[in-house]
Amino acid sequence: MEERNEQVVEEVKEAQVEEAVTPENSEETVEEKSEAALLQEQVDELQAKLTETEGRTLRLQADFENYKRRVQMDKQAAEKYRAQSLVSDILPALDNFERAMQVEATDEQTKSLLQGMEMVHRQLLEALTKEGVEVIEAVGKQFDPNEHQAIMQVEDSEFESNAVVEEFQKGYKLKDRVIRPSMVKVNQ
Repeated sequence: MEERNEQVVEEVKEAQVEEAVTPENSEETVEEKSEAALLQEQVDELQAKLTETEGRTLRLQADFENYKRRVQMDKQAAEKYRAQSLVSDILPALDNFERAMQVEATDEQTKSLLQGMEMVHRQLLEALTKEGVEVIEAVGKQFDPNEHQAIMQVEDSEFESNAVVEEFQKGYKLKDRVIRPSMVKVNQ
């Protein structure tokens, strides 16, 4: 399109040169000169519009490519973290399982029940692990505000400064995203 405009400009310039050389042009009127100037203005105006339109088109193409890239990234993130709401809903039940398994078994029936609960708990953890869920390690580790939530502080010479002393509630991650931080006691 730009080549076509350049060709039109060249033709107009050539026509002006030819008109200046011929003897008939010696009687050229002021009107014809102003008509040529008008045509040149129109050509210049059209070239400016073409340049503007080409710039807009390039920006729209870039915007569309960015949009496609964002949609693809959102789709990948949705696929990667699709189990997040399910995992969040299962965690309280998992906590209750762990609390129930801490009960002291006094008779054979209770021992058998606890063994069954341990099997179900283990299977549940295996299923969650397959989906990318992992337990956040806490006790003995350095406090990390991205993975741990400090609910108490204590001074204990057995632990390093800023180390997690006790875990009150387990924390979990889904792939690289923290679903629930560990609730911990931190050494000062």
